[in-house]
Amino acid sequence: MKKYTYYIISLLALFVSCDDAEFEFSSDSCYFIFDNSANRSPMLGTAMNSLSPGVFCHAAVSGRYFVFNTNTAPGQTERVAFNAVDEQRTLILGAYNESGIIVGYGNLNSPAIFYAYDNQCPNCYKESNLPRYGLTMDTTGKATCKSCKRVYDMNNGGIISSGDPGDKLIRYRCSTTGPTGVLSVINGQ
Repeated sequence: MKKYTYYIISLLALFVSCDDAEFEFSSDSCYFIFDNSANRSPMLGTAMNSLSPGVFCHAAVSGRYFVFNTNTAPGQTERVAFNAVDEQRTLILGAYNESGIIVGYGNLNSPAIFYAYDNQCPNCYKESNLPRYGLTMDTTGKATCKSCKRVYDMNNGGIISSGDPGDKLIRYRCSTTGPTGVLSVINGQ
């Protein structure tokens, strides 16, 4: 009887420990800390505001500048120079540190969930392992891949809302202390 009890308890522990939470976030490395009280990016600050759900901001690096654009101001770009602290920090923004990330609060949950996604189509990237499939954001909180034409819903965990079945957006662990606070995206190794 003890033998069967041991097996039953082992099986129960196995089933209890398995859930989808461990698969919610990517295991890929992403590291980005941005202090908006020091750097002052209105575009990023709007996406870091829980009272502005549905606003998403693409963050990337070009030379010694952070480059931001939002889904609410198509075509507009904001460049913020690195400060002394930024110069010392390690930055890994998206696949191969090239594609950048997208951050913002979704507008479907209450309280709103803060998301950080890779700015890379996960399905095209998976097929080629090349970071050349950047996403285009629209004002409704959707991100579209120009190559495969899939449309991802950034307000809803990055699921595919239109197009062929496949993987949802690559998601990273993140937090924010508010629009004039600190954005932290720390994921992976």
